[in-house]
Amino acid sequence: MSATNLKSKRNPLVRAIQLILWSDLGPVVALFVILILFTLADNLWGSGRFLSMRNARVMLNSASLVAVPALGMTIIIIAGGIDLSAGTALTLCATALAILLKNDVSYMAAVPVVLLVGCACGAANGTIISTLRVVPFIVTLGSMTIYLGIGQILSGESTVFPPRENIPAWLIDLCSTGKPDVYYGWLPNIPRSVLFALVLACFVAVLLRYTVFGRSVFAIGSNESTARLCGINIPLTKILVYTIAGFFVAVGGVYHFANIKNGNPSEGVGLELQVIAAVVVGGGSLSGGRGSVLGTVTGAMIMAAIRSGCDQLSIPNPYQLIIIGAIIVIAVTMDRLREGSPEWLFRWLQSRSP
Repeated sequence: MSATNLKSKRNPLVRAIQLILWSDLGPVVALFVILILFTLADNLWGSGRFLSMRNARVMLNSASLVAVPALGMTIIIIAGGIDLSAGTALTLCATALAILLKNDVSYMAAVPVVLLVGCACGAANGTIISTLRVVPFIVTLGSMTIYLGIGQILSGESTVFPPRENIPAWLIDLCSTGKPDVYYGWLPNIPRSVLFALVLACFVAVLLRYTVFGRSVFAIGSNESTARLCGINIPLTKILVYTIAGFFVAVGGVYHFANIKNGNPSEGVGLELQVIAAVVVGGGSLSGGRGSVLGTVTGAMIMAAIRSGCDQLSIPNPYQLIIIGAIIVIAVTMDRLREGSPEWLFRWLQSRSP
């Protein structure tokens, strides 16, 4: 053991930084800090409604819209991949749902079709990546525009508005953030989108932690060559990874439609960056082998809290983008610190300690 490691055990500050860097506590701590800072700023210069029940519901719903497709992206990133087509595939699914409902197709048939569309998009990506061994960045960059083009063809290059009476009540209410604030005088009104997202998050957490598939995903992301020597079917696993991620993209498409009640494939451009950012801000490593459901959900909450706080303070959208971009850069830097064992940082802190 090096002298730096020995000293770090005697320095509480170094130990605290190590704990934050190598655990899931970092994103959680960051979320609480952001909430506290925006609450104070809103009370001083804003309307004081940042932590109101209404705004809390809006933040939670906004976070769920990103968190659901980000759950699938978490599996991909842990496996060492990436999916730039998630945004356009998501709005393709939302557009398909809008078209089906507009043509009087029952939701009991429309929703399964949409889920199949999402799985097909993911399976196509996974098959090309695994069989042709093409870099995921290039494959999904190409499929991103393909899915956008398919969506525009299906929608006639316009927004699809199904009649209100064709939309089932549960889909109308899925992303509702209206009153009441509480039920029975004490039970908080939590949007259904959030509750269902938590169920999906628990499912992914169990899938990654307690199944052979989950262990295979981590093994491939950590070292694909070693995973192959251990007998893991790399091509099949990658196809399953992208197919499962496609399912969550499809569910995200249902969320997207429920939130705006229409389908527009062009709205998916850039959405994949929000999804990837939620995973990275939550501690996922773009090098593969690291990521967690808790981190991804927390990352989505961080993004939603920042946007909501900036809106409450009337901060223009360009500055919001700068703030979010800076946080992404910080998150990636933290990831590199974890990867590179930042002895220089610990030595510097140790030299400043009494």
